[in-house]
Amino acid sequence: MAYATKVRYSLTPAFAYFLSTIMTPASTMPWLDTYLLGNTLIDATHREFVEAVNAMLAATERASFDICLDAFAAHAQRHFAEEDRLMAESGYGNAKCHVDEHHAVLTSVNEVRVLPDERRFAVGRRFAEELARWFPGHLDAMDRGLADWLVQHATGGAPLKFTRALGRR
Repeated sequence: MAYATKVRYSLTPAFAYFLSTIMTPASTMPWLDTYLLGNTLIDATHREFVEAVNAMLAATERASFDICLDAFAAHAQRHFAEEDRLMAESGYGNAKCHVDEHHAVLTSVNEVRVLPDERRFAVGRRFAEELARWFPGHLDAMDRGLADWLVQHATGGAPLKFTRALGRR
């Protein structure tokens, strides 16, 4: 069974344009090639995660933040449901802790969404900052193991990993 057959989720052109109008270099979570796991579906979903967090970080007013928070919530629901499905279908042994982390993030985003207007923007911005700090560790500790397992489960062998040396000629 192929797990990385196609990317199912992408930003609509209108939302991508909206993101491009509010992004500023000082308020972004950079995309790093070290986030790539070699699974097309997971990698694309992780790029969307970074874009959605960046949108929340770049929002300068409550109304635009609320739009970004809702978009992040929808993304997180799809993102985590897809990974949870992959873990369940493949019999991934470390699924419980991984699913628990997903649940904690979804619980947190929903708690932010129901805050009163006067608190949601400030608390939500701090939430986005915490997501930016949380994501690299989650990816390394949880998602990397899942991606490796999916290759092993599908092929019976360990994945090959190629890295490039940046800044070297």
